[in-house]
Amino acid sequence: MALAELELPPALIDQVHDRLLTAIVDGTLAAGHRLTQDGIAEMLGVSRQPVSHAIQVLKRRGLLVDAGKRGVVVAPIDGRRLLDLYRVREALDGLAAELCATRVQAGEVTAASAAEAMGALTVGIAIAGNAKIAMLIDADVAFHSAIHRLSGNTAIAETVAEQWPHFRRSMGLVLATTDMRVRVWAEHRDILDAILSGDSVLAGRLARAHTAQAGQDTARRIDRVTEVA
Repeated sequence: MALAELELPPALIDQVHDRLLTAIVDGTLAAGHRLTQDGIAEMLGVSRQPVSHAIQVLKRRGLLVDAGKRGVVVAPIDGRRLLDLYRVREALDGLAAELCATRVQAGEVTAASAAEAMGALTVGIAIAGNAKIAMLIDADVAFHSAIHRLSGNTAIAETVAEQWPHFRRSMGLVLATTDMRVRVWAEHRDILDAILSGDSVLAGRLARAHTAQAGQDTARRIDRVTEVA
């Protein structure tokens, strides 16, 4: 008699990893927060094995660091490291915008694909000034991710996606003021306008300038926070 396949739940390692990642990114687990395998296992109601594997993955991603006998701690937000990441993203965002505009010019962008980017822009601009920072960050990430997908180059989206947790940890520092939010979304609108008009040179230049400025603003604010601390 044949046996039916078991319906296994998602891998515990992935679940533990995702739960810890979310808590680190949204600040629930702040920089310097100490974590132990036993403590995490007890909180999540799992064994130590998936916790151990998840911790190793997060260490490789630079989100957790060893703390000797103390176990591991949530990694600090390193302004210099983040600026390096923004410089890489500057090049990728510029390339993505150029590719998007080139595809528009060649008639390779479908109405549905363009609508996704326009929708992300509309949502971001419409967010109320008193919205939670997490909502503002989600909208910002959604806009840039839509542009990455619109470029047709999957490597761009995949490369940046791996680093989004590092960017998200610090984005709230830049989006904390109303003036900054208004400027950011005005720049997003200009980038998308250039893309949809098929102007690859302008789209690339605006996208690179936008990301470069974001990196500088973020690094500067992290330095201020560090000095106060």
